Amino acid sequence: MKREQVAEQAMFFSWGISLIATAGSLFFSEVLKYIPCDLCWYQRILMYPLIILLGIASAKKDYKMSMYALVLSLIGGAISLYHYLVQKVPALHDLGNACGIVPCNTDYINWFGFITIPFLALIGFTLISILQVIVMKNAKEN
Repeated sequence: MKREQVAEQAMFFSWGISLIATAGSLFFSEVLKYIPCDLCWYQRILMYPLIILLGIASAKKDYKMSMYALVLSLIGGAISLYHYLVQKVPALHDLGNACGIVPCNTDYINWFGFITIPFLALIGFTLISILQVIVMKNAKEN
């Protein structure tokens, strides 16, 4: 497979991941009526623009946008990791109480004992970050 095809597919998959993550967060808040905590809002602020950014980059094959997407996804991943640690590490659990109307240590979902909403966001941000590094590497060599 040519390097440009790899970059093109990685950019498209990044866009798809951001679309699924955004749809999932809207499903939790609008359909299931889960009120997002402050840290969830910060994660949304960083994920939602990725749909537009990655969609345009994928459609125009503009791989220079990868750096912007990478920065947004790394910051979002850091917030997601912190949020997940607040939920799951007992020593940090009390930090979530001062998080606004809904405490950040609230687990709306807890599938298999470890999959929570911040964990899902962390997976999304991590995958997007990895794919953007792949895009940058393959686009640079062309």
